Amino acid sequence: MEQIDLSYIDSYIDEIIKFRHDIHSHPELAYEEVRTSQIVKSKLEQLGYEVHYGLAETGIVATLQGRLGVGPIVALRADLDALPIFEETGQIYQSNYAGKMHACGHDGHTAMLLGAAQYFAQYPDFKGTVRLIFQPAEEGMGGAKRMMDEGLFELFPCDYIFGMHNMPGLQPGHFQIVKGTVTASSDTWSIKFYGIGGHGSAPHQTTDVTMTGAQFIVALQSIVSRNVNPFDVAVVSIGHIQTGHEKAPNVIPTQIMIKGTTRCFSDNVRDLIEERIGQIAQQVAETFNCRADVDYLRRYPPTINHIDAYKIAVEAAIQTVSKHQVNTNAKPVSGSEDFSFYAQKVSGTYVFIGNGNDNVFQHMLHTPHYDFNDNIIKVGILYWINVVLSAGNISNN
Repeated sequence: MEQIDLSYIDSYIDEIIKFRHDIHSHPELAYEEVRTSQIVKSKLEQLGYEVHYGLAETGIVATLQGRLGVGPIVALRADLDALPIFEETGQIYQSNYAGKMHACGHDGHTAMLLGAAQYFAQYPDFKGTVRLIFQPAEEGMGGAKRMMDEGLFELFPCDYIFGMHNMPGLQPGHFQIVKGTVTASSDTWSIKFYGIGGHGSAPHQTTDVTMTGAQFIVALQSIVSRNVNPFDVAVVSIGHIQTGHEKAPNVIPTQIMIKGTTRCFSDNVRDLIEERIGQIAQQVAETFNCRADVDYLRRYPPTINHIDAYKIAVEAAIQTVSKHQVNTNAKPVSGSEDFSFYAQKVSGTYVFIGNGNDNVFQHMLHTPHYDFNDNIIKVGILYWINVVLSAGNISNN
């Protein structure tokens, strides 16, 4: 394995941290990441990369050839977008935009990959080609799929693709790498029940959609407990209920909307859940003389790590830290990732890096007090460097 110049990384790590704080202060939501991507694009061009801008509106693909001869084309991916959350960290670099926040660490992911880009530009001592993908709209908007639909892998073929996400609660710099399925699918659904409304004093003259909705909510819990195999894992959760008017408690409404999410790790379970939600909605509606409209949207498929890319990721993580800091028997997580779309097309692996387990950095993702740990940026940079070096070495063995 080639020797990494740690002193060179140390010479610019403060600049990378400053960049992280800057984009944290200026968070941009899905497909709005214009400022962030323009800063990244400008830096990559200064470093000598061949840069393509504009896939999925604000996406960037930067390419650099190694100088050690023939080798694989390795893609490294970071996400750019923030979330619609009011930040409450109190940091000096706290969000300048009310209701927008980097509450998932994408600012840190972008900083780590940009830090690796700077190292590769100075030391392109690797075999093959590296492609850096800075992707918009990971947070539920499917930026990965859109980049692919707009020709990502046709324009920029890859042999491998790798992703990385920080994990609060895990010791800083430790890695969790799952063999096989690593994140769950993510689907959303919406049920509308329609009935005959009326005065609350005369329910016999109505078809009460509120009671219909309540019965549906109770029956929904039977899917995981009675339909899904106990050896499989699935989650069915309700996140939104809307009916009636707060100023009219004496009115039985004419409709109720119930929305939720489902998570699982296999297509068979996914099919089962979709079918049962529809059946339960229609049958409950019929029982109470209402009508149901069912809308089930498949969003992100499960993310599945490929064994060849998994081996590269494990080797790279061990080279970065030490063997005892790399958990290769980690369990899947019920969160989801649009990296899954990439892994359906290209051999890929998605890993987790510890964000910290103290009072500051153990705050969970997507919460107002979450913050990315600057102390793991250097570890992330080293991991990306080792991925490219390991891919070149393994592919020639």
